[in-house]
Amino acid sequence: MTATPATRPQRGSLARCRAWLLSAAPQSRRQARLGRAYLAWRHFAENRLAVVGLGIIVLLVAVAALAPILAPYSPNAPALTQRLLAPGPAHWLGTDELGRDILSRIIFGARLTLYVVALVAVIAAPVGLLIGTIAGYAGGFLDTLLMRITDIFLAFPKLILALAFVSALGPGIENAIIAIAVTAWPPYARIARAETITIRNTEFIKAARLQGAGPVRLVWGHVMPLCLSSLIVRVTLDMAGIILTAAGLGFLGLGAQPPLPEWGAMISSGRKFMLDQWWVAAMPGVAIFIVSLGFNLLGDGLRDVLDPKAEER
Repeated sequence: MTATPATRPQRGSLARCRAWLLSAAPQSRRQARLGRAYLAWRHFAENRLAVVGLGIIVLLVAVAALAPILAPYSPNAPALTQRLLAPGPAHWLGTDELGRDILSRIIFGARLTLYVVALVAVIAAPVGLLIGTIAGYAGGFLDTLLMRITDIFLAFPKLILALAFVSALGPGIENAIIAIAVTAWPPYARIARAETITIRNTEFIKAARLQGAGPVRLVWGHVMPLCLSSLIVRVTLDMAGIILTAAGLGFLGLGAQPPLPEWGAMISSGRKFMLDQWWVAAMPGVAIFIVSLGFNLLGDGLRDVLDPKAEER
């Protein structure tokens, strides 16, 4: 089949755009940055499982954003005449013990999942990055003090430590987020410290110091940006654990409170019906599994793209 005249200009423009992005001598910073981003995307797209993970996360975001449109029923309105219906045309994933549509609750539960994941990442990652870079750059007593505090947090399993904080703060989605964030920052601090120790004695740091840059400027403007790639990979890989911890708190009744459609709480309410009405607990469990798998696949792909040591190996 020969190309039509209409498609030839399109192919020509795509070829010119690709050549512009892959130019060995970029004419501007914008062209250089776009070229690096294009190469990173090509490398990422070679990993099909990573693309699948990205698709799952994009779908999760879309479902959360369009929840009022996609959900066929209200997620919280009970319908006692529709209790424990098996999956069928009217209710694709069945109904729970109060007659609420499970599909609608899972769709609205995606909002809570993203809410928890986003806030924990926004709180824990900057705290870990700040503590790790300060400890790695300062060294000495300050490094020892901050790392021993980090070791104390790492000595406890995340879920047990989160349970202790939630018990002290009280049940609720906000308190659960704070508890998970408090338990999530130590690994980020460890990674940032290791990266900082490697960077702090490099030639460009010494040159910046000779030009009059102070410790704050060196850490903020030079060290932290170089730690971001490793931190992003670790945060993405930790999203699955954060989701499972939030679901565990919800399962125990310490996370999101009824009638919020939190997936862990849905599994907890459905465990009484596992033998006869298995779908009440199984469907939110499948949702947790798929989303956790998506974050893990995406994290593996980002690690291949952002880890400079991977290319050396």
